[in-house]
Amino acid sequence: MPSHTHPTSDPRDYILDLSSAPTQSAATDSKPSSPSTLRTPFISIFFRCCKIYSPIYRNRDATAYDGHCPKCLRPAKIPIGPGGSSSRIFEAT
Repeated sequence: MPSHTHPTSDPRDYILDLSSAPTQSAATDSKPSSPSTLRTPFISIFFRCCKIYSPIYRNRDATAYDGHCPKCLRPAKIPIGPGGSSSRIFEAT
């Protein structure tokens, strides 16, 4: 049997508390979500200004990927349109 540590003594920051998880009957009553509804589409941006990578997410209108540098807040906007790129990583200068 595996040993369990108390959550406050575990240094990992990704521990999940499942004590409030829905019961099996509640989980089967709801309609399962498709993968596309679970995640917002994003692209990765290398911000040259602060030499850092960060994701930026598609806006609600699905017309562009909007975001900003996490350090200096320089904005980045990449429009979505016909004939665009299939690349998922870009560089902001």
